[in-house]
Amino acid sequence: MKFSSLLRITALPATVALSTVVALAQSTTSPTLSGFVPARQAAQVKLETDFKTKQSSAAFKNHLEKLSSVPHITGTKENEQVRDYIAETMRKAGWQVDIYPHDVLLPKGPGEIAVELVEPIRQPLNIREFLFKEDKYSSDPRLTPGYNAWSGSGDVTAEVVYANYGRKEDFEQLKSMGISVKGKIVLARYGGNFRGYKAQWAQADGAIGVIIFTDPADSGYMRGLTFPEGPYYSESVIQRGSLLTTPYTGDPLTPGEAALPLDAKNTPKRLDQNAVGLHKIPVTPLPYGSATEILKRMAGTKAVPAGWQGGLPYTYRLEGGKDLKVRLMVKQEKTIQRIYQVVGTLTGAEFPDEWIIAGCHYDAWSYGATDPNSGTAMLLSMTESLGKLAKAGQRPRRTIKVCHWDAEEPGVIGSAEWSEQFRDELTQKAVAYMNYDAAVSGRTFGASASPSMKKLIIEATQSVQYPDSNQTVYQHWMGRKAAGNPTRVTGSSAPAMVVGEPTIGNLGGGSDHIAPYMHIGIPALSAGMEGPTLYHSQYDDLYFYDKFADPTYKMGPMMEQVVGTMTLRLANADLVPYDIARYPTDLEVHLKAAEKAIQAYAPTYSISPLLSAVADMKKNADACEMARQNYLKSGRTDKLVELNKELRLLERSFIDPKGNAFGGWYKSLYASSDPNSGYASWMLPGLLYEASLKSTANLPDLEVRYKKAIQTLSDKLLVLSQGMGTPASVGSGK
Repeated sequence: MKFSSLLRITALPATVALSTVVALAQSTTSPTLSGFVPARQAAQVKLETDFKTKQSSAAFKNHLEKLSSVPHITGTKENEQVRDYIAETMRKAGWQVDIYPHDVLLPKGPGEIAVELVEPIRQPLNIREFLFKEDKYSSDPRLTPGYNAWSGSGDVTAEVVYANYGRKEDFEQLKSMGISVKGKIVLARYGGNFRGYKAQWAQADGAIGVIIFTDPADSGYMRGLTFPEGPYYSESVIQRGSLLTTPYTGDPLTPGEAALPLDAKNTPKRLDQNAVGLHKIPVTPLPYGSATEILKRMAGTKAVPAGWQGGLPYTYRLEGGKDLKVRLMVKQEKTIQRIYQVVGTLTGAEFPDEWIIAGCHYDAWSYGATDPNSGTAMLLSMTESLGKLAKAGQRPRRTIKVCHWDAEEPGVIGSAEWSEQFRDELTQKAVAYMNYDAAVSGRTFGASASPSMKKLIIEATQSVQYPDSNQTVYQHWMGRKAAGNPTRVTGSSAPAMVVGEPTIGNLGGGSDHIAPYMHIGIPALSAGMEGPTLYHSQYDDLYFYDKFADPTYKMGPMMEQVVGTMTLRLANADLVPYDIARYPTDLEVHLKAAEKAIQAYAPTYSISPLLSAVADMKKNADACEMARQNYLKSGRTDKLVELNKELRLLERSFIDPKGNAFGGWYKSLYASSDPNSGYASWMLPGLLYEASLKSTANLPDLEVRYKKAIQTLSDKLLVLSQGMGTPASVGSGK
């Protein structure tokens, strides 16, 4: 978008241009800052303006190059060098740095892999990406073949069955059509669910192996120019990824307990590896250039149902037939290995025991230029900017922690172990967890959040200018929709929409917000700039970033401004700026969605009692918000520690000691990842799990538990209202 004549300053260096645009924008607006008394607002705006002069495209690019110049899979010495760079950078910026080791079960790399046609011809199939002269990074000898972590080991030769995306419903449809996968190798395409569930459902139905490929209809030549000419999957690109599907997140051997080092006095007892329920059958990914060699030879009599046909130039068939045999061999050893969480702390000047936490993992499947290290580089730049403010005497009021997690790619392990290690402290002290995995992967903003964090995102994006435009990030966001990743599932619970606002998604699975949000109950968000991706392939390198993600390197500084603004507002507000009134709005949407899911098989079911409880709670939420506004407008700053503690505990109302039926580790009754698809979000997961079973047996118990959570939240809101001066008679109370 072109600049107006007032803002046409593109000839200036990127850093100057960005900060000047911000200054111009801020000079015409005086934002009302949620959570601040009037006397503090001007100082906060000045602080944010000062902060927004610290960013540099060159600094962001330098960090990204240092982090992403070599492949650095968890468990390798290269990943430890990335760890050390992160720690050194934060120490130089004036942060206290602590490194927390955990000893966890992990695969020892890809192991041995072979896939070949055995009949009607013998032909080995390619399991490695091509070398490209344009991309110097593609020839690094440390790059691995494509593989799936947590594959079982085995060497099998069998007929083939095509199972579409390998979702639960796809395997059910195969059964309904009389197609058995027992004793067969399943061929499934990426997308629709977490890859681990493709293996889980296949194994449960008797398959002896699984091959997963990215179909060109989902991300390939059907969508546009392919790599290296364009950003889409070409014939040799392979999506790596974890298969881990335990009913908890983190180290498979220490569910619910931190996997402290084996030589630590209080290290937990480990489960036997054979008792964990890891996948037993061999599973591996292929590029579509190899998958086509199987698909074009499939000779089964049944063509696929509607929606199952992919983008390769053949009629897809359900069965390969007796004359097509494929060999699949994987030998993958698992052993306990050490991983490291790097945590930088900037201690708060007034409220050191109130923690604002931002995080991103640092391990990658190869170079990780977009995923995850664009987020890592942005957070390192932010620690430098905040460090400069602190050295100049502008220390945050609350403690800020920036966490860099290890072993996210093999199963979101590092963040879960740290969260379990500090569960009690986090329950008491954590204000928010903000996840920035791959946060600068393109040029379109997107976000997902718990209800109380949504207003913070909106207000922060309204105060930051989008580069080379006369729009704020918020205005740009409103005009464009982030495309997401076509090879992943976008979400099974629809987000709660508000007219006139951009779509803010629900938090599902697949990244490091899981333990803080779904296990402990910390309000959470995930945000970033989205764009094209060669997800989990070896080409997620600096060549790809330079050419397709953001050749200008202006998105890193801009995203740092958004993230820094949110961080500073959370850290400095008098009353934590949660969106209290959003709870009943979102709850009503999700309760009605759960009711609809249950009525599909139990038409007379009504969720009215819970909706009624939410309506009562809304009175207390609205009264509490009014009381807060009056409290702040009057300039009061008494009882801040007490009131902010009550605010922090609002989200914990949904934490149920019993947890969810599909996994007791997932304690939140409000949100979880979908246990049938992995990546997707389940809002009110207790009810949705019952619906997935087409059961009504547990609904009475679930309604009691949900009513208790809603009532607990309502009571806390009433106590807060009273604490801020509202008479006890307002709202429903008990």
